[in-house]
Amino acid sequence: MAAQCYTVSFEGIEPRRVEVQCAVTPGLPGFAVVGLPDKAVSEARERVRAALGSLSIALPAKRIAVNLSPADLPKEGSHFDLPIALALLAALDVIPAEEAAATLAFGELSLDGTLVPVAGALPAAMAAAEDQRRLLCPRASSAEAAWVGATQVLGAASLGDALRHFTGQVPIAAAEPGEVLAAPGGREMRDVRGQERAKRALEIAAAGRHHLLLVGAPGSGKSMLAARLPGILPPLTPEEALETSMIHSVAGLLTNGGISRARPFREPHHTASVAAVAGGGRGAKPGEVSLAHNGVLFLDELPEFPRAVLETLRQPLETGEVVVARANAHVRYPCRFLLVAAANPCRCGHLADPSRACARAPGCGAEYMGRISGPLMDRFDLRVEVPPVAYSDLDLPPSGASSAEISARVAAARRRQAARYSQHPRIRVNADAEGAALEEIAAPDAEGRELLLRVAERMGLSARGYHRVLRVARTLADLEGTGPVRRPHVAEALGYRLAMTPEPA
Repeated sequence: MAAQCYTVSFEGIEPRRVEVQCAVTPGLPGFAVVGLPDKAVSEARERVRAALGSLSIALPAKRIAVNLSPADLPKEGSHFDLPIALALLAALDVIPAEEAAATLAFGELSLDGTLVPVAGALPAAMAAAEDQRRLLCPRASSAEAAWVGATQVLGAASLGDALRHFTGQVPIAAAEPGEVLAAPGGREMRDVRGQERAKRALEIAAAGRHHLLLVGAPGSGKSMLAARLPGILPPLTPEEALETSMIHSVAGLLTNGGISRARPFREPHHTASVAAVAGGGRGAKPGEVSLAHNGVLFLDELPEFPRAVLETLRQPLETGEVVVARANAHVRYPCRFLLVAAANPCRCGHLADPSRACARAPGCGAEYMGRISGPLMDRFDLRVEVPPVAYSDLDLPPSGASSAEISARVAAARRRQAARYSQHPRIRVNADAEGAALEEIAAPDAEGRELLLRVAERMGLSARGYHRVLRVARTLADLEGTGPVRRPHVAEALGYRLAMTPEPA
């Protein structure tokens, strides 16, 4: 008798449906899995055989053939164990064949029949909902998958639990969605002494998702400032949480029994490879730029990153997606993130202090920062010099707004943007606005436009730089709560844009 069950194979974060067909026929005893399985899928035979043995179910002395259709789609991963076991149980008339056919199964089997959680339960649940099937997965993955409310999610602790459910002995209750709450007591912005201009730039960056570059001497507080950025960002919306969790699920990062509404904060080391940052490797997995989707990507010591890694950031920063092209894979990942970078002004880091600078100053500064290409530097909306903090300032009491106060202002600005772009599905924040939409929402008043045109001509702003100034000015107006963009907004945006830009001769 032939029976079937269903599962998925992944191309990036996109699930591809796979029909698991099982036939038990007379012939020489054997157990074959066909349909382009990789090593982990081929080894499922022994795991399934041992798991069934733990339930005192012996395989018949017949030929067992399992076909993974479509046969030309490569199958990777250990999550094929459970669907193969269910299809085999249906072919042996142990469970109803129609129940197995109405199930999308997903999970790895231990030799004793215990179900082990695997990566990708959330997109698998999306595929089950589209096919109008129930999802059977390991119990540890069920809270994550249950966020897709359009399908029934069953979390089983073992193959025995699944067997008792399908035979009607002990039904499994539908799983409830789980949420991982952020730990209270995050880092406080008032812990940073001084640096009011840098704090203001962080607030603007958080409000409109504008890319930020911090340049200053070692110990001036650049990394300390960046580490406090997550504390002023608003939580993920349900739609953003689902998008981000889809990527983290495929990468196997959802290990706490649910999804989180906290925005991701990724900080790869400067020795990271191109595949680690942009994505790739075996199976074209998502890289740091995609894992930071809807969150923050912090690159400390920016000039120390390999040139090839820095140049791979140019397309993702502009388009909000990255294409990982390999000989056997062509995968597209979303990656709309806020880039925050920190750098020393030169190799020794003390370019601004004549008493401590090296003998090659100031030429070493231009050479060191020259590692960042012009096109990449042009993509930073906000550029801030972070001066060293005086020793006397370290003993002063905390000053300035708290993280909670800044977060409230950022959230208010984000709400204004959400209302403004409610009819533009591809635009969520001011950084996404372009073309006619940008001209409509960020057109400055007459004085502001005159100032912008004069400075653009004098300083040689690129077309990209001109539009990025308008986006930052729009965000400044949103933070202030005013309607149109005025001259003070344009002037402040230009101040951040032109910092560290040499004046043309």
